[in-house]
Amino acid sequence: MNGVFDFEDTLEPIGIVVGVLVVLVGVAIIVGMPWQIKPAASAGLQVVGALGLIGVGAALAWLSKQ
Repeated sequence: MNGVFDFEDTLEPIGIVVGVLVVLVGVAIIVGMPWQIKPAASAGLQVVGALGLIGVGAALAWLSKQ
């Protein structure tokens, strides 16, 4: 009976996919050029948030791979 359940159930693929998705969302925010339609202060905060989002997504994908 143990032979049927002889696999390692990890969430590695889900973590990598979610991490890549979060990175892509951060890149999409920056590619959208928020500084062209918003005041400089709010656009700057949005860009800083997007860079943080890219960092979190990359860290999630990296941690999932470890």
